[in-house]
Amino acid sequence: MAPADIQSQTYTIIHYLLQADHCEDHIETDGIGDDNAFDAVKIASKLRELGDDYDEKIIQPLIKNVQNAAADQVVSAFSDSVDSLCKMWVVERAEVASEKQLLKAAVTVGLVLKKKCPDMNGVIESAMAGFVNNRLTSWISQQGGWVSVSKSSTF
Repeated sequence: MAPADIQSQTYTIIHYLLQADHCEDHIETDGIGDDNAFDAVKIASKLRELGDDYDEKIIQPLIKNVQNAAADQVVSAFSDSVDSLCKMWVVERAEVASEKQLLKAAVTVGLVLKKKCPDMNGVIESAMAGFVNNRLTSWISQQGGWVSVSKSSTF
């Protein structure tokens, strides 16, 4: 899959991830579903599950850094927070690929920021999608795209 397609899909996934607490409005179509079809809502739901798995106490200091950042420094503060969180996880779970750790950290930080700073959702969405696109597009492409990444057993 082309990186441009992955980047476009990433923005769509992040949008759904940050729009609602649950993807209850997702309607399945009748008939046999294609498990290999891109479904941004389903992927966003899986990413949300990842973010919900982590204890907020671990990331609260990181979130405060982003909350206290000036508007023009949110992207940098977001990226720094994700990197810090990821470094903590690598020490605990060295067997998991660093790219997966980055994805999990980005989702976790994004979801907590969404909850703590609802007035910043647009900025958070842009920062999160930009981070994933800048840091993970090549890895997502190597895995076969978002559909393949979301089907991974260790996702």
